[in-house]
Amino acid sequence: MIEHTLAHTSFSLGNNDLAKIRTKAIRRGIWFRALTKAERAQIELTMRIVKKIRSLFLTRVLDAIVRKLLDAMESRVARVMREIGRGLAENLSRIAQSWGNKSAHHWKEDPSFVKYLAVTYINTPAMFKA
Repeated sequence: MIEHTLAHTSFSLGNNDLAKIRTKAIRRGIWFRALTKAERAQIELTMRIVKKIRSLFLTRVLDAIVRKLLDAMESRVARVMREIGRGLAENLSRIAQSWGNKSAHHWKEDPSFVKYLAVTYINTPAMFKA
């Protein structure tokens, strides 16, 4: 099993999970583009040979490769939501609260609002971005 902690998500990976991630990456066209030949071979050999991962070294190697795959498979909107949208929502929430809007403290936790801000940011022309 491999323990992962990406942002706020924690989960374990076994051989079946490695196969699922591999299949998903191949379907999305990420498998060959994001990973080197050696990284692909490491995952495939692990799936074929190892039943239960006991080596800390192998766990670390696979962890880095799986992180790389998951980052490459993340959608652009999800990435912008995580990197920019949340911060924008916090700033707007703080400003609205300072103007007297008592319900504005919920804005930063509203995924729809964060997504709206992320999509707006993506569609804003570069000359208007700070």
